[in-house]
Parts: sequence; structure tokens; C-alpha cells
Amino acid sequence: MNDRFYPRRFMALLVKESLQILRDPSTMLIAFVLPLLLLFLFGYGVSLDTARTRIGLAVQDSSEAAASLAGAYRSSRWFEVQSRRDVTLLKDELIAGHIRGIVVIPSDFGQRVAAGIDAPIQVITDGSLPNTASFVAAYAEGVRATWAEGRALDRGVRLAPAIAPLPRFWFNPGLESRFALIPGSISIVMTMIGTLLTALVVAREWERGTLEALMATPVSMGEFLATKIIPYFVLGLGSMTLCVVVAVFLFGVPFRGSILALYAVGAAFLMPALGQGLLISAATKNQFVASQVALLTAFLPGLLLSGFLFEIGSMPKFIQGMTYAVPARYFIPPLTSVFVVGDLWPMFVRSILAMLGFGLLFFGLAFRVTRRRIA
Repeated sequence: MNDRFYPRRFMALLVKESLQILRDPSTMLIAFVLPLLLLFLFGYGVSLDTARTRIGLAVQDSSEAAASLAGAYRSSRWFEVQSRRDVTLLKDELIAGHIRGIVVIPSDFGQRVAAGIDAPIQVITDGSLPNTASFVAAYAEGVRATWAEGRALDRGVRLAPAIAPLPRFWFNPGLESRFALIPGSISIVMTMIGTLLTALVVAREWERGTLEALMATPVSMGEFLATKIIPYFVLGLGSMTLCVVVAVFLFGVPFRGSILALYAVGAAFLMPALGQGLLISAATKNQFVASQVALLTAFLPGLLLSGFLFEIGSMPKFIQGMTYAVPARYFIPPLTSVFVVGDLWPMFVRSILAMLGFGLLFFGLAFRVTRRRIA
């Protein structure tokens, strides 16, 4: 291979690679069918929204106040209540996982309310599920506090809280998790397309023996790598377009940014994804091994360490440091902003520069590894 560039030869190689993509059913399956499956999975199968939680209610008091509070729990939109008088039966249900918490109204509840003194209730939760346990405890107390305030107002007494919060949720007033999950899933889709598909490119050439034929031609190393990247770059942008259309028109995710910002951050992210896949392909020379390495080094870190499913700030410090080496970390915030916030170019530029830096690193390593393997 030499370093002299011939446009006609370059176009011939580009057309050859494009036709090979079109004739490969697995490529089209990964590029257009798998993204739709992932979007439907995250759009319909995964939700971080709070739903109705099954709890047990043990009413050990027959007073009017206890019955009124029990009615407040049964009418709450957050709970599906299973009532028992015996707490032991509810504890068995909690251990079996049929309910997520128990609210106990004690036998002296009515007397304490009538005397005007503090009347506590007991909330038992399953600590093996910390998030659900915190939710049950907080909302159970919220129902009790709302009931106590309403009862005081009925008697002409106004309970003035020390602090009266007025919450306001910007950009996502309904706190719908799909507004974050679906843009995040698009980043995972592009990680798979960019890394997994290109991870098979050079390895496929080695396995089929066609790379030896290319070695006998005057094709330069730059032409060889470019013709492997450009078709998959276009394929990645096409897949992203399909995902965005489905996200906006099927799942109702708002799109408040610009098309320019969308394709700017998307194109920047494809650089490290394609470069990493090409590096894996050149280093392994085997399609099966390349696909496994791509899943372990690109898909799993993108899913777990990018901030998509788990908040980076809540991770251990060592793991937080590792997330800086995950390109998807720099893609998800600007992509989500394009959907639900709008154009924030100062943030976009920083993320784009970081992703382009990763891309240059991966392409440089892929160039060196491919040249060494061919030489």
C-alpha cells in the first residue's frame, strides 16, 4: 500500500463497501431493526416513574379518627392498600414480596387524637429495596400529614408549616422518565451501531481473505480506513434520524432544540464510536472476538457508566473517575438537552470537543494497529 491518493480508486472502494453493507442482512438488522427494539424496550418496558405501590394497612383502633386515616390511605393515588387487623399476617406478606410496606395505626390512635396530643403511626418497609422503602416511608408520612392538616381545617384550626415549598419543575413538569430514558437509549443505539458494526469490518476482511487481495493493490492506508468508516458514519446518522422520529412522533418526547445541534452532537459521537470499533476490529482479526470485545468495552460502559441509568454523582469516587473515559458520558447530556431543553451551545461545544478528542485517539491507534498487522 502507498500513500498516493486517487479519487477514482477511492470512490470504487467506497461503492464496494456500501454495496457490501446493503447486501448484508445482519448489518441492516443491527442498524434499523435493533434500534427500534431498544427504543420500544426503554419506552414501554422500562420506567422510573412512581407507580401505585402495594402496601399493607393494619388498623388496630376502631375510633372514627383511625377509620378516617385508613380511608385516606385507601383513596391515595400512590398506594394500593391491603387491609388486615393483624400485623403478623401483613409481615408474612411483606417477607413474601407481595407488599412493599406496612402502615400500622395503633390502638390508642383515636384517644391521642381526641386529647390533642401527638398520635404517631408505624411504617414498616423492606430495606432490601432502599429506593422503594424510602418512597413508601415518605409518601406514607405525606398522606398522614395531609390528613392531619385537613382534619385541623375541619375544626377551624389552621396548621401553619414552618416552611411552605413551592416546587417548580423546569423542562419536564410531569417528571416523566421517558423524556430522559429515550434520548439516553438513542445514545446506546448509536454506541452499538458505531462500535459493533465497525468492529466486524476489518475482521471480516481477514476471515474472508480479501485483505490479502487489497494488500496487492496500491491502495493507501488512509483510503482503506476511510472507505470503512464513511458508509457506517452515514448509516449511523440514518439510524439516529429514525430513532429521533420514533421518539418524537410515537413516544411524544418533546424536541425543543435545532436539527443542527442534533446532528452536530450525533456526528461528534460517531467519531469515537467508529474509531473504537475499527481499533477492535484491527486488533482482533476475528468477528466473534471483535463483537464480544465491542460489547464489553463499549456497550456495557455506555449503559452503566454514562449516567444513562445511574446518576454519576452517586457512584463511588473511583467509578466516577472511570466515567471520564466513556465517550457516551459526553453525549447523553447534550442529546437530552436538545430534546427537552433546547440549544445550549456552550455545553455542546465542550462535549463535542471531548468526543472528537476520543475519536482522534481511537483512529490514531486503529491506524497504527492496522499498519502493523498488514506490514
